[in-house]
Formats: sequence, structure tokens, C-alpha cells
Amino acid sequence: MARAARGASWLPWLGLALAIFVADQVTKVMILGAYQLGDSTSITSFFNIVRAHNTGAAFSFLAQASGWQRWFFTAIGIGAAVFIVWLLRRHSGQKLFSFALACILGGAVGNVVDRLLHGYVVDFLQFHWRGWYFPAFNIADSGITIGAACLILDELLRVRRAR
Repeated sequence: MARAARGASWLPWLGLALAIFVADQVTKVMILGAYQLGDSTSITSFFNIVRAHNTGAAFSFLAQASGWQRWFFTAIGIGAAVFIVWLLRRHSGQKLFSFALACILGGAVGNVVDRLLHGYVVDFLQFHWRGWYFPAFNIADSGITIGAACLILDELLRVRRAR
């Protein structure tokens, strides 16, 4: 498959990753400037803007650890970013696959920057329903989630084409 992508440029995919990264960082700066930790504004009956800090990973995994997780998740994010750039260079002609990787790259770098600057990831989007609250998240997390879903879809389509 990499041969088919030889003529395709990987730079537009880096542009998409950069756009996700910039949107993520701009919104986080806005939240840090306008909200104190724990502040919340109700937008709808099911959505709030909040300021939350996550020292762990998804769903606050390892958030209560003694601090080593900051560097662990930073290293994973940097390693993932390097691997994704390598994959983008080799497979830039595969549109859905590259779109997915670019979304994950932009999100991963956004959260790595937070860990390096603050020691935590700034989260601010919070959905809730009838007393149940989904953990707060951010634009970077959204990019990672969309990218992961697209990777699954790409693989399902690839398997279907192979039959």
C-alpha cells in the first residue's frame, strides 16, 4: 500500500494536525484565563464549560499516582507523535488512514504540551444527563477520539475490500 502513496504529500496531514493542535491550545488558554479550577458555566441542560485539571490519562486513569505519570504519559505522547509522523510519510495517499493519524497527532501533541507546561491536561468540555456526568475533556481528546474511530473504520473497510 505504501507504493500507491509515493506521490502523495504528507504535509497537508501535518497541516490538519497543526490546526487541531492550535484550536486545542487556543481554547485551553481561553479557559485558563477566564476560569478558576472547578469553575463551571451551564450552556445547555446537558452541557457545561468547566475548568478541570487531569494529571492522568483518559478518564483520569492514574491521576492519583505520585507524579511519575506526568513523564510517563509525556513520553508515550512523544513516542506516538514520532511514530505517527513516520506512518504519515509512508501512507499519505491513504486518505482515511492519514486523516485519522493527523487527528490523533494533533491531539497527542496538544496534551503533551499541557503536561510539559502545567503538569496536567486542561479539560473544559463536560456533558451530563440526569445527574450522570461524563468526564470533562478538550479539543485534543476529541481529535484523538475521532482519529481512533476513523482508524477502526479504515481497518473495517480494508478488511471488507480484501474479501
